Amino acid sequence: MTQQIYEKYVDFKNYQTPVLSAKHIQQFNFDFWIPSDCSSLDTVLELGCGTGQFLNYLKHKNVQEFLGIDQDPNLKEFIPKEVANNFKIQKIEKFLKEKSWQKHFSKIVLFDVLEHFSYSEGENLLKAIKPLLTDNGKIILKTPNMSSPWGGQYQFGDLTHLAAYTPSSLRQLAIVAGYRVTNIHPQMSGSPIRRITDPIIHKILSKLLMTPPEIWTANFIAILEKQDPS
Repeated sequence: MTQQIYEKYVDFKNYQTPVLSAKHIQQFNFDFWIPSDCSSLDTVLELGCGTGQFLNYLKHKNVQEFLGIDQDPNLKEFIPKEVANNFKIQKIEKFLKEKSWQKHFSKIVLFDVLEHFSYSEGENLLKAIKPLLTDNGKIILKTPNMSSPWGGQYQFGDLTHLAAYTPSSLRQLAIVAGYRVTNIHPQMSGSPIRRITDPIIHKILSKLLMTPPEIWTANFIAILEKQDPS
């Protein structure tokens, strides 16, 4: 059934060539650039890059070397022209086996990707990524937050999602795969006013509950580094 769902994925997602607005740039700054301490000198790989909006962001930030991988051949016609040469159609598992990329990338990004793999597949994916990271490289990932009351709409809104994570279970997976989580933080979104009011509301709710979630937002960002960088 999963294969049939993916065959119709282009109809479900209604792909369009993305526009990179000031709002998107600010969001990627908060989600990726600032917490990962990124610079234009980093070599960045995005696995599951979709229509290439993040790739366009990297171009905007003057990152000199970056690459996006996705297995869906339908995406080719939607990738922005500015980053067409930074996009490759290939199964992630096959790409990760290529020896030429070993210790090449200082940042590897998985936005809304990990949940598409089962838990065992997710473990194997993280292990397969490790040889491609530089010694002090980082994985930056975003996934629905199942400890949040609002995470379900993202997790269960797509039938290709096979695994669900909380900050705690993501840490557990990272340990099993040979990583340490150096940062987990909420994905803040919305207007500047919401970015101020939401944390206040979450703090009030946390005081009212006996076991509040570690993170309230519908999605969370995690940064992973290798346990043994050698």
